[in-house]
Amino acid sequence: MTPLPYELAFGLLLGFSLTIPPGPMNVYIVSQSVRSFREGLITGFGAMCADLVLGVLVFGLHTVVDLSAGVRWVYLVGAASMAFLGATLWRSGRARSPPAPTAGLATYGKALAIGVTNPFQIVWWLTAGLAFAYLGGLVLFVGLFGAIAVWIVVFPWVVHRGTERSERTGRLAVLVSSVLILGFAAYFLFLAASA
Repeated sequence: MTPLPYELAFGLLLGFSLTIPPGPMNVYIVSQSVRSFREGLITGFGAMCADLVLGVLVFGLHTVVDLSAGVRWVYLVGAASMAFLGATLWRSGRARSPPAPTAGLATYGKALAIGVTNPFQIVWWLTAGLAFAYLGGLVLFVGLFGAIAVWIVVFPWVVHRGTERSERTGRLAVLVSSVLILGFAAYFLFLAASA
């Protein structure tokens, strides 16, 4: 096997390791995909752009700044962001007439903001992302973002198709999403206290 396909395949596996595990961003993608495949897709695109921002920052600053020194603040900011998102989703899931979902640019902006403050994404880039960057370079990152692109299309589509026939199922998915995100907020507070 030549190095190029190997690096590309490794990048794909790396990308799926970032996107598939349950976390706040996937929970948020679920909450948006229930309402609209388009909004779920835009949410995923915002998450992918957040990964691009984090990747550029980590690689640009790792030789100049000790990025591990601010890990407690990463968890605190992440906890605040997740608490706000979880409370917002809870209110929308409990409303008798659900509010109109955010659309287009607003959805993208919210997903981007959540992504760049999500401790799971930040810590992944500070550890696995930084470590693996030296192994494959550009080809690895093409594979990584290729995997993210596949995930942000397939995952919202599956969620939307699975919940579009039942409003009750959709509302339940939003409520469960809010509880999970509030759980992540509590977990990030715990990590901040332990850091």
